[in-house]
Amino acid sequence: MIHLGAFVHETGQHVAAWRHPEAHYQSGTSFSDMVEVARLAEGGKFDFLFLADTAAVNLEGSADARGRMGKVVKFEPMTILSALASVTTHLGLVATSTTTFNEPYTLARQFASLDQISGGRAAWNLVTSNNEQDALNYSRDEHMSHSDRYERAIEFAEVVNGLWDSWDEDAFIRDKDSGVFFDPSKMHVLNHKGKHFKVRGPLNVACSPQGRPVLVQAGASGTGRDVAARLAEVVFTAQTTFEQGKEFYSDVMSRLPRFGRTSDEVKVMPGFYPVVAPTASEAQEKYDYLQSLIQKPVGLSILEHTIGVHDLDKLPLDGPVPEMVDTNGPLSRQRLLLEQARRDNLTLWELCLANAGPRGHVLSIGTPSQVADEMEHWFTGGAADGFNVMPAWLPGSLADFVDLVIPELQRRGLFREEYEATTLRGNLGLPKPVNRHHEQRFMGAAQ
Repeated sequence: MIHLGAFVHETGQHVAAWRHPEAHYQSGTSFSDMVEVARLAEGGKFDFLFLADTAAVNLEGSADARGRMGKVVKFEPMTILSALASVTTHLGLVATSTTTFNEPYTLARQFASLDQISGGRAAWNLVTSNNEQDALNYSRDEHMSHSDRYERAIEFAEVVNGLWDSWDEDAFIRDKDSGVFFDPSKMHVLNHKGKHFKVRGPLNVACSPQGRPVLVQAGASGTGRDVAARLAEVVFTAQTTFEQGKEFYSDVMSRLPRFGRTSDEVKVMPGFYPVVAPTASEAQEKYDYLQSLIQKPVGLSILEHTIGVHDLDKLPLDGPVPEMVDTNGPLSRQRLLLEQARRDNLTLWELCLANAGPRGHVLSIGTPSQVADEMEHWFTGGAADGFNVMPAWLPGSLADFVDLVIPELQRRGLFREEYEATTLRGNLGLPKPVNRHHEQRFMGAAQ
């Protein structure tokens, strides 16, 4: 079966989503809007709701361009997902949280708590913060280098996973008659001492019904792929063509054995930006209408942010896309979009338009059957285990997908009609993790 995530931004994925007459233009301040989106996703039997995050308001570019942006304020992910856990029952809850500006113990405690609150539906999207402006809000003058961020991230994740193994599932006896609350032999102290972190543990949150939160990771560089193969259980990725997707999928899977892992432990889910309507002409009209709402300062500013460069407004819009130097920001996304510009012979403004919604992910415009055809092609052709669906504007684009594409996928036997489990791991078909202390005890006994 295809697995689906609903990857939602405040008003929608499109840069001009907030200008759509029926859009959630108050998202980022309206809890009821978020409830509507979460319930739509759960009604469509999505595996999870996926929230991206950044810890900075963009202060670059002109004041005019900044004042036209519709994605400025947002809920802190852990706070909003904890609230949404109370109004959903099966939908997974994926929060983005950076390893660059957090501490492992705090993050492990937050996600373990969300996992308990939701009954085993939490997931952590591990990022290293490719937004250089984030650093300025965390007592730093400049962003960490790309390699240093990933080195820290690997150790960070190892500490978090170790803390999530602090307690056996049956550690808490809570026997009032005997007065025994927990079995100390089933509590495990981490005592981690590494290059970046020194963490004793144990975590003061109990083991959840799914063992530990699901770990999600996105990164297409060579280093990012290694991190995915080493740590990730869901890999979120960006490609514009099937061939790119298949290469990425095959490459990540080929790296798993180096880290003692198998393909059963990992789901690769590319971003997928659908524009769907009963007829192909209606779908194209929907796409063209949103594109018509893009203002030039916004289109340029979003492209600058996506590829990590500055001063694009000084270049001719109808001229070719110039060569770019590598940045300390979103390196893989820059390469992906520049490759698209060269492949499709795009002008600078045409690249701005192409980036305005999908931002380097799969764009699919058409009827329910046409959109499902593309998804089935990627799924059966070895390029994806599922997709992170990116609704252009909320709630309409998500409702279109749920009402039109989901039934078509179900008709083909490619997508569930009911949830299989109550936990996120169960619905994704991921194995329940074995507590590392059990593995160590078993190996010690075998020796």
